[in-house]
Amino acid sequence: MSDSAVLHIKGRVLAGPTADEDVHDELWVIDGRITFDRPAGARDVRVVTGWALPGLVDAHCHVGLDAHGPVDHSTSEMQAVTERDAGVLLLRDAGSPSDTRWIDHRDDLPRIIRAGRHIARTRRYIRNYAHEIEPDDLVAYVAKEARRGDGWVKLVGDWLDRESGDLSACWPRGEVAAAIAEAHRLGARVTAHCFAEETLAPLVEAGIDCIEHATGLTEDTIPLFAERGVAIVPTLINIATFPQLAAGGEAKFPHWAAHMRRLHERRYDTVRAAYDAGVPIYAGTDAGGSLAHGLIGQEVAELMKAGIPVTDALSAATWGARTWLGRPGMTEGAPADLVVYDSDPREDIRVLSAPRRVVLRGRVIG
Repeated sequence: MSDSAVLHIKGRVLAGPTADEDVHDELWVIDGRITFDRPAGARDVRVVTGWALPGLVDAHCHVGLDAHGPVDHSTSEMQAVTERDAGVLLLRDAGSPSDTRWIDHRDDLPRIIRAGRHIARTRRYIRNYAHEIEPDDLVAYVAKEARRGDGWVKLVGDWLDRESGDLSACWPRGEVAAAIAEAHRLGARVTAHCFAEETLAPLVEAGIDCIEHATGLTEDTIPLFAERGVAIVPTLINIATFPQLAAGGEAKFPHWAAHMRRLHERRYDTVRAAYDAGVPIYAGTDAGGSLAHGLIGQEVAELMKAGIPVTDALSAATWGARTWLGRPGMTEGAPADLVVYDSDPREDIRVLSAPRRVVLRGRVIG
């Protein structure tokens, strides 16, 4: 067997969050798949030592997009490579106007789960990002993107309303409930960009599966999320930009600017309260708009700063996130997508931003 066919990972293999059951001393990779049993007759095995985790997950990422809209093929490729080199081997692309299906055919790039293109209310989102439509067309556009994507659809749930000068919901209850039901009929889950408080309960009651950002969670809505099992992806490194956004819009929209600052100030308390209530939380960066790619390590560190214990913060970007998205982790026979570190990320989360080796489809990158 050649070095490309057989790879030996040894040291500590963190296959899951349970300290005793899920920690192994070694694993092997044969033909791109994991085994915990040494292959008979294996010789000339390439050895990589360190602390191994499943390939990281960025559960809110935008490949094919920048601050101005869709980008060309080479820029999309660079974005995906940046994620890969940071150890992110599974991306949930939470809305993109570019067709990134070609990534599926590249063995050297991360797996990508597309949500199709954002669906927004007319003139109620970032220019060139979304389908901008009115409520009567929502069901039809959700069906279109459910068929185009990989099991997810992305709505813009609220945005700045220029008439009121503050955040407000984009969709009437009846139309959004019908659209979510149509997505579910087609086998897709629905998520929504939401900042504001009043947007959340109607979406959860309509059957939504996930909320992005979720800065408007309160003691009234957190129990509803927990009861319904609605996940959140807080994107805390994106929420850190709220004061800058508020400063830029304060002269024209002072109520909106003050609201954004309040949401920012209580961001850690909001996430910790959701965690304490049992709301599922996953790690996502919102890379690809105004934020750079490859920052998942910083996002996990932010979850810990909010008070989430290290094992659960890691799970939000590894074991738990992969289960939520229906993708395998480090199990017998699973594709060998994993990341190796010089030391234990549970002891120093900063290690997560500095992989020693990235193994993609069983091949060591770099």
